[in-house]
Amino acid sequence: MTGNWLFVAAATLMCTLGPANAQDAYPSKTVTIVVPSSPGGTTDITGRMLAEGLSKRFNQTFIVENKGGASGNIGITEVARAKPDGYKLLVTYSGYQVTNPALFTNLAWDPIKSFDPVALAVTAPHVILVNGKLPVTTLSDFIAYAREKNGAVTYASSGPGSLQQIGAEQLARLTGTKMIHVPYKGAGPALTDLIAGSVDLFITTPPSAVGHIQSGAAKGLALAAKERHPLLPSVPTTTEAGVPGLDLTAWFALYAPAGTPEPITEKLSLAIKDLVSSPEFQEQAIKQGAYAKYMSPAELKAFTQSELAVWSDIIKQTGITVQQ
Repeated sequence: MTGNWLFVAAATLMCTLGPANAQDAYPSKTVTIVVPSSPGGTTDITGRMLAEGLSKRFNQTFIVENKGGASGNIGITEVARAKPDGYKLLVTYSGYQVTNPALFTNLAWDPIKSFDPVALAVTAPHVILVNGKLPVTTLSDFIAYAREKNGAVTYASSGPGSLQQIGAEQLARLTGTKMIHVPYKGAGPALTDLIAGSVDLFITTPPSAVGHIQSGAAKGLALAAKERHPLLPSVPTTTEAGVPGLDLTAWFALYAPAGTPEPITEKLSLAIKDLVSSPEFQEQAIKQGAYAKYMSPAELKAFTQSELAVWSDIIKQTGITVQQ
């Protein structure tokens, strides 16, 4: 009887200590970071920057797996349904995490209930571009031009419900102008047609725009952010250009499936804090037209909730809908 009791006690102790020991040893195998978009964009770049830094920090492999499609919902849903053990994580961007809930009525994930926030890592502004031959040089010029054309001006986006569409519709609402939406299957084709003159305006992140601005193929009218960016020092902010209230700063963050043990999320978050504060990471971000910026799990949770309210209101005001 005594032997059986000791066996049960030892087994109970092992069960009690097992998860804690597993958390202490984390990560003990390859970690997959799901990016819910195709390779090459800022979300993918952020995911790879984090994967590289975390691999070195923990001496364990972190890999990026691109799961694009359905406005990010395919990859996001996969992580939402994953085992909450820290071995499948999500790097996503605000254009999915806090706008999709207002655009889609049948989401298989909830931005708050389905995930445990880990850390914010990167933010990125957007620049308002027009074709180089358009007879405007400032945002004020463009607003006057759009009013003169009375709804004939066109703008491109990377798809219905995208941040580019939301931003352009917000610009139209704030300035009392009308524009025709021309959706594309990605930012690349949209930018190509802007340069060709097939569309008049496109809003995108700075890296893809810098070369075209320097060559004269496109004109940067304003940066939809609170401050100018080092890649485009001569481009004013929207406030400087006369349209205060138009802020299209995107952000990129790491989340884990809901129920992931707190020691694991904290361990990851502290590692990302060190990574984001490093000169190497900050320089990489600047070169991508972005900024390195850290938020803790608690800060990211509160920020996600506030951003949900902000973007839900903007989407309602612009009247944007997507086919489902």
